[in-house]
Amino acid sequence: MKKTNTKKLAIAGVYCAVAVVGSLFSFPVLGSKCAPVQHMVNILCAVTLGPFYGVAVAFAASLIRNLLGLGSLMAFPGSMFGALLCGIAYNKTKNIPVTLIGEVFGTAILGGLCAYPVAIFLMGKNAAELAFYIYIIPFLISTAGGAIISAVLIFSLKKSGILQNMQESLNK
Repeated sequence: MKKTNTKKLAIAGVYCAVAVVGSLFSFPVLGSKCAPVQHMVNILCAVTLGPFYGVAVAFAASLIRNLLGLGSLMAFPGSMFGALLCGIAYNKTKNIPVTLIGEVFGTAILGGLCAYPVAIFLMGKNAAELAFYIYIIPFLISTAGGAIISAVLIFSLKKSGILQNMQESLNK
């Protein structure tokens, strides 16, 4: 059991690193930095590690991105809600399309709506005036891009049998 936890922790660290480095490939949309690699990582975490690790990786990556100046405070609600929802969706259904929808809904709708209080309390009133209306669309664009990338990757891994081997190795 301890060996499995060490493997999961090591893979979570790699996923976190991929999310941080992947944020170098972000693009601005309205008031947000869209980083589709973070959403790809959320879905990969959901499928290989589960919802707890997915949220932990999303939080750690968001924190590191902010400390390095590669992200905004919107990275927290934008990534963590998607990671939680897609992790729960995969854990309950084991269905990849449902997992992708969970990531998109969690990030775009829940994360976008939760960006509003984050903007009020942490970014000041000027950002708050726009946050309620302006974060759902950029989050949707970012998460949809990440979902497409991860869908291609996961279906390729599934077809080759690598995904099943990874899941079995981590759940021994």
